[in-house]
Amino acid sequence: MKKIIIPFLLLVITSGYGQELNLPVFTQYLADNHFVVSPTFAGIGDNLKIRANGLTQWVGIKDAPDNQSVYADFRIASQSGIGISLYNDSNGNTRQTGMKISFAHHLILDYYSKQYLSFGMSYNINNFKIDIDKFNTTYEIPILDPSITDNRFVSNNNFDVGMLYRNKAFYLSLNASNILNKNADRFSGVEPVLLRNYQVYSGYTFRSRENSRIEYEPSVFYQYFASDGRSSTDVNIKYRKFNRYEDYYWAGISYRFLNDQFFKPLNLGPMVGFKKSNFYFGYSYQITTNQFAALNTGTHVITIGLDFFAGISNCPCTQSPVHD
Repeated sequence: MKKIIIPFLLLVITSGYGQELNLPVFTQYLADNHFVVSPTFAGIGDNLKIRANGLTQWVGIKDAPDNQSVYADFRIASQSGIGISLYNDSNGNTRQTGMKISFAHHLILDYYSKQYLSFGMSYNINNFKIDIDKFNTTYEIPILDPSITDNRFVSNNNFDVGMLYRNKAFYLSLNASNILNKNADRFSGVEPVLLRNYQVYSGYTFRSRENSRIEYEPSVFYQYFASDGRSSTDVNIKYRKFNRYEDYYWAGISYRFLNDQFFKPLNLGPMVGFKKSNFYFGYSYQITTNQFAALNTGTHVITIGLDFFAGISNCPCTQSPVHD
């Protein structure tokens, strides 16, 4: 019975969140890399920022989703930024590889009150295929499906657009991903073509009254999927402590739930990390809290990063390491 339940749960959950021309968003964006969420964050910082993520979902289950990604963004000119992300995502016998190229422009609404408005766009290319070479017969499936005779390779292009408002240490990001319908003709309607999804990301950073080098950052991340109307929300809190060289360590916790099931979280887990000079490290552990929890030991996310060329821009709309 267990051999039947596991594939069924994998099918139900991954059909909702996997293979959607979009990277699985767990807590990568909380590793001081908001560029994961929206192209509008490209070039916000005053350096070249590189972040590499390794994500292993549902540890303990064979052929569970696995993802690797690299993000890089930096400022060009005085008020614009560009970024690029590359990813490899496997889910059982299916695989996605892709790239996003992003551009953002940052406007100064008010110099003295530190209000800024940013607009961004990403061009996405995604490649999807089925690894038929990995198909093997089992006791339950003694004969392979004769209708699958090739890897069903298909390549799609799409766009993301977004807007970001910042007022001192407050930020509000609105983003729409995969605004074009997916090219899925070769699948004869098996896959959905409407893959548009929307994200709202907002947070506020404030300093401790007792110690000006301690920061707290509560944030909320909302996702809505247009294809079937489902949505989820992350509620997060982070703590940072800086030293006099602006190195810091941080810790936090994230709580994700479906919006019609607030008291039944999908994931709950801690996060820790540090930044020393130009090196960054972050780790997140997400505990699965639904009926699937008995079959796995959670999801692990590791982030390694490097920051180069500090002071690449002195424009006032550049975000400094320590918020004012």
